[in-house]
Amino acid sequence: MEIGPFSKKGDPVSFGQDNNNGGGQAGGTDAQAADSKTLMPTGPAAQFKNANTLSDGTEIGVVTITGKKSGFTGKVWVWAPKQYKDPKYAKSGFPVMIALPGGPGYPNNYWMGTDLNLQSSISKWSQEGKSLPFILAMPILNPDDKHYYDGSDIPNQPKMGTWLSEDVPDLIKQNFRTLKSRDGWCFMGSSSGGFAGFKAVLKHPDKFKAVIASGPDIVPDSPLWNGHEKEKQENNPQKLAQHLIDTKGPDVYIAFQVGTAEPPIVMSQVKQFQAQYGKGPVHTMLREIPGGKHNAKTYVPNMGEGLIQYISQHMEGPTPSS
Repeated sequence: MEIGPFSKKGDPVSFGQDNNNGGGQAGGTDAQAADSKTLMPTGPAAQFKNANTLSDGTEIGVVTITGKKSGFTGKVWVWAPKQYKDPKYAKSGFPVMIALPGGPGYPNNYWMGTDLNLQSSISKWSQEGKSLPFILAMPILNPDDKHYYDGSDIPNQPKMGTWLSEDVPDLIKQNFRTLKSRDGWCFMGSSSGGFAGFKAVLKHPDKFKAVIASGPDIVPDSPLWNGHEKEKQENNPQKLAQHLIDTKGPDVYIAFQVGTAEPPIVMSQVKQFQAQYGKGPVHTMLREIPGGKHNAKTYVPNMGEGLIQYISQHMEGPTPSS
């Protein structure tokens, strides 16, 4: 499928919006949702192009958007599981996982490649009953490869926090059948992307319910915060968690994983966060990966060892019509 004239790369990807089985076309059919939990695509439809094709025929599409709320222009890769086109789910909303990379996260999001097996693993786990059939949204994390922006709206910088927590979800709502409540929205990320997703769930618990954070930073550390200590603390997961504890909710679910071969400070900081803030509405779990290193190839297979099950059991999935 990916060789010579048989490659689909660059071809339009519809993700089924233009079907005739009631699935709903972004931007304007009158298809009805199966239940009150489902949000049908609101439109306008984005022009996704094929970036990769999996062995099961599902496609990873990519589009460049300018976020209406952040004003930032960047790429977003999207994948929908095979169940999305199954007629029995044609009017049902699907949960969404926003997958964030580590490192620069620019100009690509490394989860969009098929080499790390994120999409194929979600497919396998959903068929085994371990995982919900998540739609994956994979945006770029930073606006350049010079700085890390902590997935935040740092003063006088591109609004990467708004990009990740507002504009990317809006793109998915415009083009896919999703779930109205936060029970259908989560993050996954590794390293710096783990921090960004972890922080987003704590900062916006009204919008997101869970996160898988692999080898994450625990506190914001971008040098771009210099001179903006107040705003930095407003994006500090420790402060955000304490606020959730003080206000008694809503409940969030944080699944950490750290390899035992990672720098010891990563494990110690995660355990310290758990001990101090993993209480009340802040629910946490930690998988220690024996011999695991600080890289995505370690993290993906180990997500299936309890983490994907943990967040899935606290989230909503699609409702079959039969």
